[in-house]
Amino acid sequence: MADSSMTTKTSKADASKLRSITITINGKEHTVWVEPRMLLSDVIRDEIGLTGTHVGCEHGICGACTIIVDGRPARSCLMFAVQADGVQILTVEGLAGEDGSLHPLQEAFWEKHGLQCGFCTPGMLMSAYHFLEEHPNPSREEIRDGISGNLCRCTGYQSIVDAVEEAARVMRQGKE
Repeated sequence: MADSSMTTKTSKADASKLRSITITINGKEHTVWVEPRMLLSDVIRDEIGLTGTHVGCEHGICGACTIIVDGRPARSCLMFAVQADGVQILTVEGLAGEDGSLHPLQEAFWEKHGLQCGFCTPGMLMSAYHFLEEHPNPSREEIRDGISGNLCRCTGYQSIVDAVEEAARVMRQGKE
């Protein structure tokens, strides 16, 4: 029987089946007890409380749940939390500076109206972040290709591409 004092999803689990995992998210280490079948996206949102990572299709198709795991983009809805034991994760909350200043990508999405409804934005930002790490001077076509794994259901991608292009320009200037 579950411990009634627990308030998280794990409270419904058989305590003998829980596994302890330690993950570092945005530079902060977290140790949580999870069921082996629990998704990383659920742990990030429900157990750790970082709700910026969105879950859209739950099949890895839409990209809304994209995070950076050990330097590579990953769909957090396709990864079990136990697979993340010991990894470094960057979520959309980790893009902003410690002083609250927005990352150039976040600024550009704001200024170029790339936010739209905002549901896909966290995953789009994380994919664009990794893309710009590897392609600091992309063409518009390369940007479209770089974010092609993320779906936006609001409108076209014009404003999003504008935002990534602007962020690339600002980030290059910052490195000069």
